[in-house]
Amino acid sequence: MNIFQIDDTICAIATAQGGAIGVIRVSGKDAIAITDKIFQPANNGKKLSERESHTLAFGNILNDKGEIIDEVLISLFRTPHSYTGEDSTEISCHGSAFILQKVMQLLIANGCRTASAGEFTQRAFVNGKMDLSQAEAIADVIAANSEASHKMAINQMRGGFSKELAILRDQLLHITSLMELELDFSDHEDLEFADRSELLELVEKIKGVITNLVHSFSVGNVIKNGVPVAIIGETNAGKSTLLNTILNEERAIVSDIHGTTRDVIEDTINIGGVLFRLIDTAGIRETSDKIESIGIEKSFQKLRQASIVLWVVDSSRIDDNFIQLTQKLLPELEDKEVVIVLNKSDLGNDNPLPEILTSKSFIHSVRISAKYKTGIQELEELMVKLASLPELSQNDVVVSNVRHYEALKHALDNLYTVKDGLEMNLSGDLVSQDLRECLFHLAEIVGGEITTDEVLGNIFKHFCVGK
Repeated sequence: MNIFQIDDTICAIATAQGGAIGVIRVSGKDAIAITDKIFQPANNGKKLSERESHTLAFGNILNDKGEIIDEVLISLFRTPHSYTGEDSTEISCHGSAFILQKVMQLLIANGCRTASAGEFTQRAFVNGKMDLSQAEAIADVIAANSEASHKMAINQMRGGFSKELAILRDQLLHITSLMELELDFSDHEDLEFADRSELLELVEKIKGVITNLVHSFSVGNVIKNGVPVAIIGETNAGKSTLLNTILNEERAIVSDIHGTTRDVIEDTINIGGVLFRLIDTAGIRETSDKIESIGIEKSFQKLRQASIVLWVVDSSRIDDNFIQLTQKLLPELEDKEVVIVLNKSDLGNDNPLPEILTSKSFIHSVRISAKYKTGIQELEELMVKLASLPELSQNDVVVSNVRHYEALKHALDNLYTVKDGLEMNLSGDLVSQDLRECLFHLAEIVGGEITTDEVLGNIFKHFCVGK
């Protein structure tokens, strides 16, 4: 049973403004009939309602006075062979905003409704053209801003993740079926359908697969949202100048006044095919200013969340204050990749770093001038190297969606309980309940639902009861 009521026809402009071509999509039970009302085929051709699916029709869009609005090309798709699974048309016209709005007004006047955000994909999900994880991947494909995030999203959209889950669900259903079959024959104490040792081995195997998927989220999340890079340091070290230089735009205010940056500034950039999320923080120093103190506390919060830290240092100010800051920061940095960015090298300051820093394997250094943009390429190459993201193919299954990650975590927790239940030889009804919980969480990812009928169907498929 569908969870959404779909009995109307929707339309929307599917292309961005300003292009030479504009496309309007129409979908629903009356899509073809409504489009026919405003379309006149060229050379007395067939109406859309008389044409085969997956054909193109050339002609004019006419208003209610019979005046030509535009020459168009219409793509025709009949149910179920369309993106949404419904009758659909796509009207390709000139990209004028005036023309697009006129065509939209005509469609609405003849019975269409303006589609809400994501409604075409929602209908595709409801009509079984894709599962929920594939539908969510479409948004990721559109938003992809690096090669890795594109590959990851394409694989999920093509059903790579769904296929992996389908295999896991089938294996879990098999276990559940065996456990519940035993319950049906509980009067026969000597009858055992489920060999506990074999089930335990299978559970362990499934647990390993789900564990790998859960662990892949740390990589998938970074690929999708960017490697978090915190830019930290004392006031006036050149942090904001560095941010602006890397982004190649005036993103942060630059001033000689100490404590100019009092809040966190974030932006993303693609460097060498890797997406980085740069976070400019307030300069760290002792201060009695309450607002600046809040900014400094935020600096430490962002520092803890970062994978890479760019510690910007004024190379002429490697003094006692810097040593004190080093002792304060080092405990926060030991699980991160740290680049000490010795800034203002154009001033000829070559003061060496103290041994307490150079002796640490996770600390790297590079000399730059953020103002004159020297050493920036070397810094960016080092950032890409330290990101150390794996090379992905379009067949690699990587979890990048928080909702999927949480569902997998819950499923994994249930599997640990199942494993304990089997090892303690608990009754089949208790183990079966935990198996169902695990199946439920996996079904959450694709938008499906496990029913008693499905379990029973699996029993009858593999066994001949009563034969």
